[in-house]
Amino acid sequence: MKTSSKTQSIAMIGMFTAVLAVLSILQIPMPSGVPITLQTFAVALCGYCLGKKNGTLCVALYLILGFVGVPVFTGMTAGIGKLFGYTGGFLYGFLFLAFFCGLGSQLKNHAVGVLVGVVGLLICHVLGAFHYSVIAATGFGPAFLLVSVPYLVKDVLSIIGALVVALVIKKTLSKSGIILNTKTAA
Repeated sequence: MKTSSKTQSIAMIGMFTAVLAVLSILQIPMPSGVPITLQTFAVALCGYCLGKKNGTLCVALYLILGFVGVPVFTGMTAGIGKLFGYTGGFLYGFLFLAFFCGLGSQLKNHAVGVLVGVVGLLICHVLGAFHYSVIAATGFGPAFLLVSVPYLVKDVLSIIGALVVALVIKKTLSKSGIILNTKTAA
């Protein structure tokens, strides 16, 4: 990798981490303690735009920033408590979502790319529901019904929307000579 492409990758990871942080601020609180946010869309966008490696690095950087106290999580919160609170499983589950969306971005068939992203989403939801069940001292089934099922349709639509937006972003940047993910079929 050339120095300029390394620099471009670092800049894009930083920029998409900022996008993820900004889209995480807005939330609609829910009685379960798991709010409705645009995080799923933003994480999927990172994966679809940056690919499996850089998209996952972007989410890892986001988690590290929040862990050390930068208020990047929902409602401008931060800290280790968020990673071990009710939503912690979803937060580290985002790594899988970004990775699988990045895998999906490498496919020419966009419908299959969405399905690969949905695999990452399901892993994220299972981790989130399991983590919630441990913290709330409840069974996995009730936790899944409470903190996962109500969000699945929104999250699948977020993945589809993220792929559409990623295709537009990549096409637009490509016209100006910037290639985000060289293994992606646009």
